[in-house]
Order: sequence, then structure tokens, then C-alpha cells
Amino acid sequence: MLTITRATYDAIVAHAKRDHPDEACGIVAGPEGSDRPERLIEMVNAAGSPTFYEFDSTDLFQLYKEMDARDEEPVVVYHSHTATEAYPSVTDVKLAGEPNAHYVLVSTREHGNDEGPVEFRSYRIVDGQITEEEIQVVEAFSSLG
Repeated sequence: MLTITRATYDAIVAHAKRDHPDEACGIVAGPEGSDRPERLIEMVNAAGSPTFYEFDSTDLFQLYKEMDARDEEPVVVYHSHTATEAYPSVTDVKLAGEPNAHYVLVSTREHGNDEGPVEFRSYRIVDGQITEEEIQVVEAFSSLG
């Protein structure tokens, strides 16, 4: 199960709506081994495409160096689909290189940049296998870990 704060959920949705009609992408980092997505990092879609996303390799390298220095890891890897459902494509599965990460997909196909609900789903992708998981949105993480 993915447990995510309301603020992070809202920020991911806002990023997806803002970048529509292009796909938005980013990472939510958290303390190593915690499974707590705490620090949202919006990335630029280097592909600038409505059907594909690509992290800029220089930006991604810098982010991994920064996460390493802060004892963080990518807890959530997210991107949006602008014309299809929030389900991983064949390309998404091939790009899924973080076996411990939650892969969040947001579909903006129904309302685009406008007000209105989005489809927000989370998956585990390990060795090409896609498993959808429940999402729990909380106001804050408990201090008990």
C-alpha cells in the first residue's frame, strides 16, 4: 500500500494538470528504507511529449547524488498520462528501474488543465510484473514511523 500525504497527493495532481497536454514526471524522495514519500521533486519532461516522458539525465544524476547525500531514496516515481488511463504502458514497464518504488500514474485525459477529478493510481513494477496497490491519503505521517 502507498501511504501519501494530502499535500503531496495534491502537488502531484497540480503538476500533472499544469503540464497537460504534455506528460508530467517527478520523484518523491524519502528516508532510505522508510517507504515514506516526503520530499516532492518535480522534474522536467525532457521529451516534452504528450505520449512519453523522459527524465533529463543530468537532472536525474544530480538528484540521485543529492538523495544519496541526504540518505534518501526514490519512494514514488510518478508521471501523467494525458490521453489514456492511469495504467503503465509497455514503455513505462521497461523504464521501471526502482524495484522498491511505488509507480504513480495520474491520468488527466478527462479534464486536462481544467478543474475536475483525475485518475490517480499506484503500482509496484518488479521484473516486468505490474501489481496495482491501494493508496491511503493521510493528513500527515505519524511520528511513530
